Parts: sequence; structure tokens; C-alpha cells
Amino acid sequence: MAQVSADAFERARRLRLMVFDVDGVLTDGRLWFGPEGETLKVFHVRDGHGLRMLAEHGIVTALLTGRRSAAVAARAAELGVPHVLQGVDDKRPAYDALLVRLGLEPGSAGYMGDDLPDLPVLSNCGLACVPHEAHAAALRCAHYVAQAPAGGGAAREVCEFVLGAQGKLGAATGAA
Repeated sequence: MAQVSADAFERARRLRLMVFDVDGVLTDGRLWFGPEGETLKVFHVRDGHGLRMLAEHGIVTALLTGRRSAAVAARAAELGVPHVLQGVDDKRPAYDALLVRLGLEPGSAGYMGDDLPDLPVLSNCGLACVPHEAHAAALRCAHYVAQAPAGGGAAREVCEFVLGAQGKLGAATGAA
């Protein structure tokens, strides 16, 4: 069962933007290298559908990752993710700049990360989410700890939590 802070539901209700780290959130964190040195990543279709559901119901999505990968660019394009920030060593300034560009306050933006580079954003967003395998410091920042594994439904779980808090889950899943 997911671990949820007492105020997570109210925090999720205010979200207009949900930002996701990639490695260790949308993937299981392992890096695969092909024979030419290319990085290969595995994404779960359910996580991708979760991002699409958010977008279809008025929540902007973004990816913010420290690595650069053609696979991430291709997956983001396939999902229609409008904001893809790759190769970002210091995530907080990039996150802050995205908020300014979109005219949003930190309380209206959520973030899902899993490791030490994510801490500055996790501790300065409206809803901090992590997969259950996240680093202990990230777990301490979290308002929502997903039960599903990273790269295997954790992001989808967060998407459904946010949609549920906003009363949009039934419409998103066709159960309304």
C-alpha cells in the first residue's frame, strides 16, 4: 500500500503541473548500453498512459533528468510531453525556470524523483512523490511513496492519485 502524508490529497488537488525524473522513476534505474555505446532504456506502457491521462485532463507534464538520451526524447515525443529538460545537473534552477515560464507557483507543481539530485526539487514543490525504492533522503521528503516499483507503474500510480484527488480519475479511466 502506498504511503501518503496527511496533506497529500489536498496538495494533489492544487496541481497544474507534474514533473517526472526519468532514471529510477520512469525506468527501474538500470542503464543498458548497446554495442555502439548507446544507452538503452525500458519504459512501462502503463506509466506512459498515466502521463497521457494527466495531459488529457488539464495537468501539464514535464520530464527533468540529469542524463541526455535519445530514448527519452523519443518517448516524450510519443507521449506528447511538452517540456523535456535533459542533461540538467542542478535540477532546482531548471525546475524554477519552468515554473516561471508557465506562470505557476511551487505549490501548484508536483515532482517525482528518487535520488539525491532530486532533493532540491522534492523539498520545494507542492507534492513530492517517490517510488518505494528511492534513496532514504528522498523518502523523507515525500508526501506520496508509491507502492508500485520504479519503471513498473510507480508513475502511473502517482498520476491516478493526482487525478483522483482532483475528481478526474473516473473520467480518465472510463469509469465515470
